[in-house]
Amino acid sequence: MRTDTIFYQLFQTFPNLLFELIGQPPEQAQNYEFSSREVKELAYRFDGIFLPTSEAINVPIYFVEVQFQPKPDFYWRFFTEIFVYLGQYQPNSDWLAVAVFASRNLNPGVPMQYRWLAGNPPLYQVYLDELRSSINPSFGVGIIQLVLEDEANAAEQAKQLVEKTRQEVEDETFKQKVVQLIETVLIYKLPQLSREEVKAMFGLEELKKTRYFQEVAAEAQMEGKLEGKLEGKLESVPGLLALGLSVEQIAGALKLDVEIVREAASEQSGSDIHS
Repeated sequence: MRTDTIFYQLFQTFPNLLFELIGQPPEQAQNYEFSSREVKELAYRFDGIFLPTSEAINVPIYFVEVQFQPKPDFYWRFFTEIFVYLGQYQPNSDWLAVAVFASRNLNPGVPMQYRWLAGNPPLYQVYLDELRSSINPSFGVGIIQLVLEDEANAAEQAKQLVEKTRQEVEDETFKQKVVQLIETVLIYKLPQLSREEVKAMFGLEELKKTRYFQEVAAEAQMEGKLEGKLEGKLESVPGLLALGLSVEQIAGALKLDVEIVREAASEQSGSDIHS
């Protein structure tokens, strides 16, 4: 999974998420602008940099790096990149580092050469798998939990997150961003899902607003088959039923008659399907 892309979008959508992860007041996010800056000498970009706004006074820069694979030289590179950045941009603010690991065993330990930076602060160390026990998590933490979820449970958790978004988020623009993030994570985690299955899982009207659907629709339209062939739609019915969708939900999402969907489901199972 391209965790660098996903976490960049996460921090961009939920700037308060960083402060949740390090146990600081989420309200601090209002003092920052989320950014991505290139360290030219290394041709490298951080997963996220939180830069103080022009109105913020005496608040530090946060350098954030997310790691999902073993990397023995993680801290060597991370601190080197920070210092190159500081030399290149020469900011007036102080700085802090946030190392985000998928699990504690991926933390290689701070080399003794950087032992003076190993405190908390200037270095925060976060372990995402230990967030699983969070009760009623924020949307940002909920999406992180989806990233870590087993494939077998990912689809159900994604549907719950989408439903929570629909019920609790009033701003339509922000709602679309959240749904798009959930959709992106699910596509990475479950590449075996067809376009029709993803479309039905999220609900056709909600997914139509996301970038993924728009790109797929544009591609399909160029090929003269915006809604796909009937055969392809029917082939996706068993998989959608297995994901827990009702016959009516599948019919609505695929724009098919309920009886056609019920017949397709019956042929696959060998018995009538009743929703």
